[in-house]
Amino acid sequence: MAKTNPGRFFEDYAVGQVLHHAVPRTVTNGERALYHALYPARHALYSSDAFAQACGLPGSPIDDLAAFHVVFGKTVPDVSLNAVANLGYAEGRWLKPVYAGDTLRSVSQVIGLKQNSNGKTGVVYVRTRGLNQRDETVMEYVRWVMVRKRDLEAPAPETVVPELKKALAPADLVVPEGLDFSTYDFALAGEPHRWGDYAVGETIDHVDGVTVEEAEHMLATRLWQNTAKVHFDLTFRPEGRLIYGGHVISMARALSFNGLANAQMIVGLNGGAHANPCFAGDTIKAWSEVLDKAETGVPGVGALRLRLVATKGGAPFELRDEAGKYRSDVLLDLDYWALMPV
Repeated sequence: MAKTNPGRFFEDYAVGQVLHHAVPRTVTNGERALYHALYPARHALYSSDAFAQACGLPGSPIDDLAAFHVVFGKTVPDVSLNAVANLGYAEGRWLKPVYAGDTLRSVSQVIGLKQNSNGKTGVVYVRTRGLNQRDETVMEYVRWVMVRKRDLEAPAPETVVPELKKALAPADLVVPEGLDFSTYDFALAGEPHRWGDYAVGETIDHVDGVTVEEAEHMLATRLWQNTAKVHFDLTFRPEGRLIYGGHVISMARALSFNGLANAQMIVGLNGGAHANPCFAGDTIKAWSEVLDKAETGVPGVGALRLRLVATKGGAPFELRDEAGKYRSDVLLDLDYWALMPV
């Protein structure tokens, strides 16, 4: 019996299959330090215990996206080890903050399958939950991945494409227990702009750019135990190691601080697409568009729906070409909800 794990191929999945992912990991404050070393992350709620406590939380949580990376990374050996690419996200919700000392594990269920017309690959849809040591779900999301077939002659499964929400409704969002922005300190947060200052349709150029280096990308994939071959094995992808899509997401989110410093907590992920590959040497820039606004019923807390676009140094506010396809310089198109003081 073989002792090593070659990973699952497209024909190894079945709708309804439940995947319990190894290995649980206890998150420490080292996670925060490494995350802030990798990205220019400066949102106050994730930088200061005192600031978080003044906002009603017991302390500063681990960055929402850092927690996402931990949960995501555990799924890779079972979902995307043999992936060609991660294609998209939907119905993502952050349900509880993650704090230093929490132990996270991941469970996924296959909810859809569709073989591609070339017969060499197929798309696998999974719904993943991240749970803490108390078996509380701290986050959940759907993603779909293009996966290679092991046997090109294997019959195609019945096509099942799940119906997914185009966007979470404000009622779907969960505001962390105790959060209160009624005495929010805008000076310490770094910008004066509050929820009421943003208008639907407004666009924001985040100005700054960061050139992605091979070393930081490799540190990120190892930190979050993302073992997908396309990210670290040049013999698997001779044209260059593909930068982990989550690395682009976190970099763009960190860059968005300039103009959205008070968009503190990510609570919903409506959709996302990795439009084009990113490689070491590319310079990531970002811009945002305000898609919607909602009240939450929690003191001082509003919700802002944002489109976050990362580019390879491209001009801001240009997303698609004349044919309606993503421009070649667009790396990421992410649609999310964030909590902001009103």
